[in-house]
Amino acid sequence: LAQGVEMAPPPQPDDLLQPPVGGAWGETPPGMELHREVPPERWCVTWQDLRELRREVQLAVREGRVKPTPLDDFDPSDDVVGPNFYTVVEDFIKPATHESKASWALSRHPGGLDCDLFVTHAWVEGVYEFIDKVLDSWPWGARHAWICTLSMPQHLDISELISSPQDSPFARALAK
Repeated sequence: LAQGVEMAPPPQPDDLLQPPVGGAWGETPPGMELHREVPPERWCVTWQDLRELRREVQLAVREGRVKPTPLDDFDPSDDVVGPNFYTVVEDFIKPATHESKASWALSRHPGGLDCDLFVTHAWVEGVYEFIDKVLDSWPWGARHAWICTLSMPQHLDISELISSPQDSPFARALAK
């Protein structure tokens, strides 16, 4: 040991019995509870939610909260393609849902919404381009869309949710 360097005392037996910082052992994050209570086919967003998401991401880019990375060298002045979903999830969705740990969809609509549209996408796709195409092609009469990036909880370990493909949230939403 270097002279003058103090070491932390070894843990005492009582310290080892304390729950981890932030909650009790085995405590379920609130987002997971919400995702267990609300059926997966109800983890949806509205047309208006997507319009607002586009505006919010644009603002976050202008403010520097969503920025280019070596894996997503998007042009912040581009208003057509935008950052990809990897970047938007890390820099926007996760911070926006940090407290609840729920999906962006359930953070906005905690009781869920009936799904009548299933939308899929590529994670490397630009979010502005994706949202514009979805909004422009939204079927007449459709009210709520299930979109994996927005419907799945991005903070949580989803292995439990997708352990059985036929019973996964994706399958349940598609079956609706």
